[in-house]
Amino acid sequence: MSECIFCRIAAGRAAARIVLEDEAAVVFHDLHPQAPVHLLVIPRRHVVSVAEGTTEDRELFGHLLLLAARAARLTGVADSGFRIVTNCGANAGQSVFHLHLHVLGGRAMRWPPG
Repeated sequence: MSECIFCRIAAGRAAARIVLEDEAAVVFHDLHPQAPVHLLVIPRRHVVSVAEGTTEDRELFGHLLLLAARAARLTGVADSGFRIVTNCGANAGQSVFHLHLHVLGGRAMRWPPG
C-alpha cells in the first residue's frame, strides 16, 4: 500500500508530528484537528477499517486502544476526559482507508456525535 498516506507515515516516508510509536503502531497529531487535542492512532500494518478486521487482529485492535489511552495521558487529556472514535466506510466519514482511531480531548464533547 505505498500510496496510502498512513502507510507512508508508519514507514517514516511522510512527515507527521509523532506523539509515540512502537513496533505495531504510530500515534500522531491530526493535520485538521477537531478538538484542542486530536490524535490519530494507526497500525503499521495496513488494515482498511475495523469492519475488515479478523480474529487474527484481536491483539492488534486491543493494542491500539491501549495506545490511545497512553497517548491521552501523555497529552494531558486523560484526567479531564477524551473520546476515541473510528469511522468505518465513506458514509461514516472515513476519508483515509487505513484503520485509525481518533483521540479527541481538551474540550467538552457532545452527544450524539455526527
